[in-house]
Amino acid sequence: MLVKVYGSAIFGVESKMITVEVNIDNGVGYHLVGLPDSAIKESNFRISAALKNVGYKIPGKKITINMAPADLQKEGSAYDLSIAIGILAASEQIKTDHLDRYIIMGELSLDGSLRPIKGALPIAIQAKLDGFDGFILPKENANEASVVQGLKVYGIENIKTLIDFLNDEAELEPHRVDIESEFNQLVENYPYDFSDVKGQENVKRAMEIAAAGGHNIILIGPPGSGKTMLAKRIASILPPMSIEESLETTKIHSVAGKLPKNGLITIRPFSSPHHSVSDVALVGGGSYPQPGEISLAHNGVLFLDELPEFKRSVLEVMRQPLEDREVTISRAKFTVTYPASFMLVASMNPSPSGYFADDPKNTSSLAEMQRYMNRISGPLLDRIDLHIEVNPVPFDDLSKERNGEKSATIRARVLKARQLQIDRYEGLNIHYNAQIGTKELDKFCSLDEQSKNLIKIAMERLNLSARAYDRILRVARTIADLDNAENINSTHIAEAIQYRSLDRDQWG
Repeated sequence: MLVKVYGSAIFGVESKMITVEVNIDNGVGYHLVGLPDSAIKESNFRISAALKNVGYKIPGKKITINMAPADLQKEGSAYDLSIAIGILAASEQIKTDHLDRYIIMGELSLDGSLRPIKGALPIAIQAKLDGFDGFILPKENANEASVVQGLKVYGIENIKTLIDFLNDEAELEPHRVDIESEFNQLVENYPYDFSDVKGQENVKRAMEIAAAGGHNIILIGPPGSGKTMLAKRIASILPPMSIEESLETTKIHSVAGKLPKNGLITIRPFSSPHHSVSDVALVGGGSYPQPGEISLAHNGVLFLDELPEFKRSVLEVMRQPLEDREVTISRAKFTVTYPASFMLVASMNPSPSGYFADDPKNTSSLAEMQRYMNRISGPLLDRIDLHIEVNPVPFDDLSKERNGEKSATIRARVLKARQLQIDRYEGLNIHYNAQIGTKELDKFCSLDEQSKNLIKIAMERLNLSARAYDRILRVARTIADLDNAENINSTHIAEAIQYRSLDRDQWG
């Protein structure tokens, strides 16, 4: 008897329906075809033990399982449940009346219980598009899949529950999630606040500009100046995620198997990989591609602490994703693309010894400082809009009882500036100033004569690249938005230029 059960395969952050065809005939043998990986080939041992432990068995006949389409590589143990149900149906141990209505996925334990799978959300989205009535999966994945409206999601703990349901011996209630309640976790829940940081008003101003325009930023300062403390708080002043951004981000974390228990990412991610990270771990990849840290930071913040300590090759592979806001991984038989629209926040010491050139503690020569800086390529620095020097906080500021502005106050200004940008770029594929393309700069960042002269002098004296010129204009546009000014003036240009510290010959 031939039976078809439906599963799904993940490619990038999308999924594709997989048909699991099970045929049982006279003879002996267990044949699994359709480009399965080793985890799928081993599934017969898990399935056999699981069925035996819930009172069922694999028949002693010739079993042929085909996973179609046969030209797509299938990986992972998430097909255990699909294959097991197919075997039971083909051997007439369960009814087949409703199998074509569901996507069925899950990893089996030897006792018949189910373990969570990766990519439940993109599978649920595709199941809805393909016209399935429901999605049956492990209970631990039910929350994330339930955010898809119009698809019944059944979270189960044991294969016996599903067998009884398909045999009409038990009812299953669809899992329901109050999406509004899940989503409306405000950013006040973020564990860090700018009011914790004393002093550093100029750095806070730069970070406000970065948040308002979606600009990349690097903090340069000695140990103990508060670089990491400041960086961890920038997510608290970013605009709250929209539900579309939340679903986008959740899909990526779902594919990577890194979702929180509530099943929905509702605050902007903050990813902080160690400087020993490999290029594959950072941008994604592997024989079966997985999203890297830059994709896990999508719609959030990627913090690279001690930037010069990262391997040069690792930093160089970031250049294209920073520009394109996505990363493409190519393999012999397929290509996958992961979103990677993040704000880069980097930090570094000004020298190998950790201090600025004029600090008595500095033991590095100017040549050593320059070699240290040269670990970061010019093209990468050009892609960072704001270069900010972070000096140690004076004792008077540290001893003050009054804390600085709360993140909520700063965020209110950021939101006003972002709203101006939303209105300005309506109908365009631009969401904030950092995304303004070269073609649109003349239209949205027009300058008066005084501003043109000022930026011309800066370009000549600092020997700035054309890309740095574009960055200055984008930052100036954001400063003007925070100032609620329709046009960029020379004051905005002057402030934007001062945020290019690393372009100076002797910046340290």
